[in-house]
Amino acid sequence: FPGLADVSISQDIPVEGEITVPVGSRSPDEDYSTLDEPVKDTIMRDLKAVGKKFVHVMYPRKSSALLRDWDLWGPLVLCVSLALMLQGGSADSKDDGGPQFAEVFVIIWFGAVVITLNSKLLGGTISFFQSLCVLGYCVMPLTVAMLVCRLVLLAGAGTVSFIIRLIVVGAMFAWSTLASTAFLADSQPPNRKALVVYPIFLFYFVISWMILTFTPQ
Repeated sequence: FPGLADVSISQDIPVEGEITVPVGSRSPDEDYSTLDEPVKDTIMRDLKAVGKKFVHVMYPRKSSALLRDWDLWGPLVLCVSLALMLQGGSADSKDDGGPQFAEVFVIIWFGAVVITLNSKLLGGTISFFQSLCVLGYCVMPLTVAMLVCRLVLLAGAGTVSFIIRLIVVGAMFAWSTLASTAFLADSQPPNRKALVVYPIFLFYFVISWMILTFTPQ
């Protein structure tokens, strides 16, 4: 192009953008890949993360740790443990507990999915798996209640036993509901919090009723 021969660029014009590569700006953590770490370290790190989430549930407080580092390992363990303890009740004594295990498993996960979808449709700001993580981890108080109820039932199934189980299940139901709403309520619009809390209340109420009405074969 003949017209470009007379075009000159003044050296005083600054060049926009960063064209230099900083040396030594990367931290060692950025260069470290979890693919190179031993399996033992990976397992221990995941176990510590799950343990911290259990602590957050047992001592509910405003924290983003349970939402930021979500996982489904804890909810899976709690769901399986609760379903195993609930199987073999007298409501279906002819079976070996397999259908009851499936029913409990489906109720917990299907209920959590429905609550999560309801939260998202109402304008919730957390992701789908974050909500599942919170709802699953908050089943832990009810799992503890189920363990206590089974120990109480070993001494007999009288009126005193029922009152003790009612108190334990009621307290753990309130704990699960308050813990889950402490993490999920702030992610909802202020005028729609009640619409989110009500399904959570029903979800844990159904699980609590299953625990309270459980009687061994």
